[in-house]
Amino acid sequence: MASVEKSIEVNLPVRTVYNQWTQFEEFPQFMEGVEEVRQLDDTRLHWRATIAGKTEEWDAVITDQIPDQMVAWTSTSGAENSGTIRFTPMGADSTRVTAVIGYEPEGIVETVGDKIGAVDRRVQGDLERFKSFIEDRGRATGAWRGEIQGGTVESGASNF
Repeated sequence: MASVEKSIEVNLPVRTVYNQWTQFEEFPQFMEGVEEVRQLDDTRLHWRATIAGKTEEWDAVITDQIPDQMVAWTSTSGAENSGTIRFTPMGADSTRVTAVIGYEPEGIVETVGDKIGAVDRRVQGDLERFKSFIEDRGRATGAWRGEIQGGTVESGASNF
């Protein structure tokens, strides 16, 4: 499995940045190629995106989520992928967002794209667009403050 790690500093408090990241259905507004993310329940998501010129769909489960610290997931169908997003306060009004993404390139186009750094550039671009998205607003569009451990919701109220 290939992986990429990228970080960006967002000029807002960690709580605001984390709260926005929990609004998965907003991802198409800043993630390149992502057409739709549907949150099925507290832990399950359905994705549709254009990857290497073709539309792909897959399901993912949030395996771990700790407010203001991290969100981790793994795919349960479709192309194999997983990742962790970490939120590190850099002061009262600044947060480092670090994305560690693991993925399995499928087919020759994705393999070549991986070799020339297409995924690295896409993840960095997504982080830069996220930074603009949240900084331009100055506030999150929503929040989910529950905690998930090993795919099980430990605390927090469902929005569903």
